[in-house]
Amino acid sequence: HVQLVESGGVSVQAGGTLRLSCEVSGDTSGTYCMGWFRQAPGKGFELVSVIDGAGGVRYHADSVKGRFTISRDNAKNTVYLQMNSLKTEDTALYYCVTEGFTHWGQGTQVTVS
Repeated sequence: HVQLVESGGVSVQAGGTLRLSCEVSGDTSGTYCMGWFRQAPGKGFELVSVIDGAGGVRYHADSVKGRFTISRDNAKNTVYLQMNSLKTEDTALYYCVTEGFTHWGQGTQVTVS
């Protein structure tokens, strides 16, 4: 099966930038579309961004448009989430997900203060 390992989450000040990475390994047959979800403390899951295998951005949540950018490097089997102009409300556990949201990584914590 597929394995997803996120990294890059740290504590930053508001207005700062971060880049999250999601390294994909194993069975990559279901990874044409990849995405990022997040879950803020005490809240439900929010779909943040989705990208297809050709690098086309399929979706960005309104809350992150103009600030976050999803991308991928297929040669490295890695999906990225570039996060700029971070706000305190971006504080959440960020998860990388496969097509159909079938598989999830363990999450990486982003804290904005």
